[in-house]
Amino acid sequence: MHKEAEFLQKLLPGYYMNLNQNPRTLLPKFYGLYCVQSGGKNIRVVVMNNVLPRVVKMHLKFDLKGSTYKRRASKKEKEKSLPTYKDLDFMQDMPEGLLLDADTFGALVKTLQRDCLVLESFKIMDYSLLLGVHNIDQQERERQAEGARSTADEKRPVAQKALYSTAMESIQGGAARGEAIETDDTMGGIPAVNGRGERLLLHIGIIDILQSYRFIKKLEHTWKALVHDGDTVSVHRPSFYAERFFKFMSSTVFRKSSSLKSSPSKKGRGALLAVKPLGPTAAFSASQIPSEREDAQYDLRGARSYPTLEDEGDLPAWGLGTQETRP
Repeated sequence: MHKEAEFLQKLLPGYYMNLNQNPRTLLPKFYGLYCVQSGGKNIRVVVMNNVLPRVVKMHLKFDLKGSTYKRRASKKEKEKSLPTYKDLDFMQDMPEGLLLDADTFGALVKTLQRDCLVLESFKIMDYSLLLGVHNIDQQERERQAEGARSTADEKRPVAQKALYSTAMESIQGGAARGEAIETDDTMGGIPAVNGRGERLLLHIGIIDILQSYRFIKKLEHTWKALVHDGDTVSVHRPSFYAERFFKFMSSTVFRKSSSLKSSPSKKGRGALLAVKPLGPTAAFSASQIPSEREDAQYDLRGARSYPTLEDEGDLPAWGLGTQETRP
């Protein structure tokens, strides 16, 4: 934890500037770094935003890296009430991926693309996408079985709901200060549909970003590559890691569906808002935002290049001073 805390302190100025310039991000929001002394030892605590809201039941949870090497939940993990599944589990259980309407998919892909470039520029790697899946149709079936009991969330004021309306805001930008978040029906989640046509709300965020590509990671990758295919292991150089991560998320995990329609633009807001479901098979709607062409290919090539920590001429713009990057 000491190395991670040290890395965060060096990273923070440029990271903070990037978040200010790009509020539409899935990257963690750090609220504080504290050092507590206990028993003669220094315990460092990092406080950051919670990707998965406590008041929304998650029916599935995934930790995804875009790698296939040992990326399956263990038997012990699967025994938990809410296991954290991994890449191979996702590919097996959700071969069709998660289907989004064109506008939502376009906004999400652009956000992922920008975030991957930022992480690559800081030589950060080994991060994951934390994905929580709330199944609306499954919850309705559970409510019917339980006698349609009302949820605690229905009694929560809008101000409290806004505290966890983060997933949609991460790709669309937050509401203006003092303005109500108009996402009561989605509870901040991103509307999606699975291969069975069930309506979902996705809560996502990029986690574990405090790993820089230093000697220990290079050594670990070299060893794994001797035994396994080097392109499939999780530990890889930042540029390849970002490319593989982005490709996996934008083609395997999230997919664009032409059958999910987008609603007309809502004046004065660039929000992606879901309408109330009309029935078990009702599709989600989203307001119009600029999106890619239907036949567009999404990758990191040709996208805006962010300055690296080694580009000393660009460091002042990122506010990183004379930070050194180890080979």
